Amino acid sequence: MEYRRFGKTEKNISAITLGGMRFKNGWDNPKEEIPALTQAHCNHIVDLAFKNGINHIETAHGYVKSEKVLGITLNEELKADRSSYYLMTKGNPQNASETRKLVEEQLQTLQTDYFDFYGWHGINTSELLHTSCKTGGPVEELLKMKEEGIIKHVGFSTHGHLETIEEAIGTNLFEFVNLHYYYFYQRNRAAIRFAEKKDMGVFIISPNDKGGQLYKAPNKVKKAIPHATPIQWNARFCLNTPNVHTLSFGMTEEAHFDEMQGIFQNKLNSISLLDQQAKERLDKMLNDDSYSYFDGYNIEDKNSPLDLPQLLHWRKLWKCYDMLDFAKYRYKELKTPNHWVPGVFATSENINKFDFSAIPDHIPLKAMLSELHKALHQDFKHPKSINAKELSLAKKE
Repeated sequence: MEYRRFGKTEKNISAITLGGMRFKNGWDNPKEEIPALTQAHCNHIVDLAFKNGINHIETAHGYVKSEKVLGITLNEELKADRSSYYLMTKGNPQNASETRKLVEEQLQTLQTDYFDFYGWHGINTSELLHTSCKTGGPVEELLKMKEEGIIKHVGFSTHGHLETIEEAIGTNLFEFVNLHYYYFYQRNRAAIRFAEKKDMGVFIISPNDKGGQLYKAPNKVKKAIPHATPIQWNARFCLNTPNVHTLSFGMTEEAHFDEMQGIFQNKLNSISLLDQQAKERLDKMLNDDSYSYFDGYNIEDKNSPLDLPQLLHWRKLWKCYDMLDFAKYRYKELKTPNHWVPGVFATSENINKFDFSAIPDHIPLKAMLSELHKALHQDFKHPKSINAKELSLAKKE
């Protein structure tokens, strides 16, 4: 295991974090009822994490049973020394009084006297940034609890657009940020550079799942990385990015820890060279589609419900990397628009609301969006077409 200084927090945390989202039946309500299977799974995974050198555990109030089961595992089952690990949790209270009440509840649930890291969960829009950071608001209350020693360091998590993330970093209120960044989604690189200037800790969310469902990567991607699994290669890509300190790994079984150990072979020059050669092969795949370079980030139509950059990103993954299943997996989340996954389906009705006047003549955007919808849309009314638990995971992760 490698350990890295988590920015200005000055905590040396493991390069791999144990995320608390995926314990068996962990998303089932009621949240206070912990099945024996769930507890046993959590005990086993946390024990394996400690034995593999992981010293950072991450969860959130919104992860249903996660805080409760972790509290039991850490304090009653494993009886772990509180000074031997760092604990991060999150919440998205809307005002100061709600913030203090929630944090006190989380302290009790996790059976601890303090949190090493507390993140306001989901600064995904300018409106949520204002809500969380306003004078007398939630983040100000978190900072008061930091002064009291209840919280050691305050940060935020985000699924938002780059502009929102940079605005949040620019408030100078936070010491760390949890965000999305992978080989297959590099848009937030600028935010990581900005966080570096602020000496903030950077935690990468869900590299194996939201990073492209790499546990079932298409053959085209696998063939480009013959010396490692796509999960290992992508993890090294993230960790070799300056100012990235740790990433979650979605570990739910012993084999995942074995795969994790393969990440750290990047100390060998031969592995580094093979990684670079794999990147060059993957980079060349962008030439497999004539429009992969058009990302839509500079196109703004406030009257359109379409999230054009997101749609074009999924299209690129499909056309260039054969990641059709992943694109479908993400596209179905537009069934219930929300700030975690904004935008709507590219139906004919929604496409016709878009202002195409700013689109270069040589970009057949209307046809591209129509084709995308036909390829990705499924009959979500069919009971087997969507898993409610999976959708909930997608929104909260």
